Amino acid sequence: MSISPRALRFDDDCLWVELEDGRTIGVPLAWFPRLLHATPQERENYELSRRGIHWDALDEDVSISGLLAGRGDATHPARTAA
Repeated sequence: MSISPRALRFDDDCLWVELEDGRTIGVPLAWFPRLLHATPQERENYELSRRGIHWDALDEDVSISGLLAGRGDATHPARTAA
């Protein structure tokens, strides 16, 4: 069963995704560097699909299954402290 996004919003630090099943997921923008560094206008230019969210101008895709699993942007591996 796939859970689709219904709406999203941003605050200074997080991406908030409202799901069709009534849950809301909040994740740090730091998980998605393209979104973190985007302008508010760029962030608002997205498309919702059954599986996630797409920002064409930012070349960013966020999957709902990835958010539910606690995964961020796989193309920007997390840096570990030395």
